Amino acid sequence: MSLLFYDALRLARQEKPLSRTAIIALLMANEKESYDLFALATEVRKNAIGDRVNLRGIIEFSNHCRQNCLYCGLRRDNHQVTRYRLDYDTILNTAKEAIKVGYRTIVLQCGEDPKLDKTLVAKIVSEIRQLGAAVTLSCGEWDEGAYKLWREAGANRYLMKQESANQALYAYLRPNRTLKERLSHHQVLRQLGYQVGSGSMVGLPHQTYETLADDLCLMRDYEIEMSGIGPFIPHQETPLKDTKKGDPLLTCRMVALARILMPLCMLPATTSLASLHPRGKVLALEAGADVIMPNISPQETRQYYEIYPNKLSSEKSIKETFDDHVQLIESCGRFVAKDFGHSPKQTWLDS
Repeated sequence: MSLLFYDALRLARQEKPLSRTAIIALLMANEKESYDLFALATEVRKNAIGDRVNLRGIIEFSNHCRQNCLYCGLRRDNHQVTRYRLDYDTILNTAKEAIKVGYRTIVLQCGEDPKLDKTLVAKIVSEIRQLGAAVTLSCGEWDEGAYKLWREAGANRYLMKQESANQALYAYLRPNRTLKERLSHHQVLRQLGYQVGSGSMVGLPHQTYETLADDLCLMRDYEIEMSGIGPFIPHQETPLKDTKKGDPLLTCRMVALARILMPLCMLPATTSLASLHPRGKVLALEAGADVIMPNISPQETRQYYEIYPNKLSSEKSIKETFDDHVQLIESCGRFVAKDFGHSPKQTWLDS
């Protein structure tokens, strides 16, 4: 039996458990209905976490990758990209500058670099923690020993998106990998004490409203702490180069539903959404997002970390970028949080 949009919205407003059918009905909303959904997500967000927004600075420290994901411009078989690795001093000096201007979390992100120096990553994590910031890692899949090393060095969060909860679609997008393997990494990370982040792309080939609903249900059922949801943007040097771009409004409906289904989840206004829509960050904040992650990587390497083309970037300094985002957040009636921005789901003893 199908549900109409406002029937499903009424269930959500009453805080009733939403079935897969109800989630699909909300995902299929038209433009006017979308803004009604966003209004409810805003209400849920205000009640759950208030008007706070966390700013987290991303340092993209290596674009080498051993994986060959069909959607990603950093894929192993892309021989057109200029590869790079940032050295210890560059990473640490960038982090120091960011912390000085007000960032309370540094995100260390890279491809699955086959020559990744795990001990060096641990050293950098430890140094950043001593400087007074939390650390989120987004470095792909590694063995438990690496995760444990980084956790013991002080890493707080680990972001590892599942991209799709559909096993066949996941296997298509990530050759020789399985969704089951991905989720097993999430379990190991949680057992080690990380706040675990996942997420999905909107607009992938072979994706349907049903598979999008499954993405949300999977994240809800796994009780993740973070969810990065952004539109798919095809890269010209990948097998999916001729695929249509994701829909920004549908992406925002996914963000809104993530907020409704997971009120305490940390939800970024993703860079991909801002790259596709001039008001992308504002739209995401209006749909329930509570995190923005500006790129603070050195200017000379930003162009080479191209998961997708035309990624939103700025030639401004780290301080100017921070100040611009404070102004953006305050223009939306929100404020920049001064704490580490840990998951409100529980007390994190190593804050």
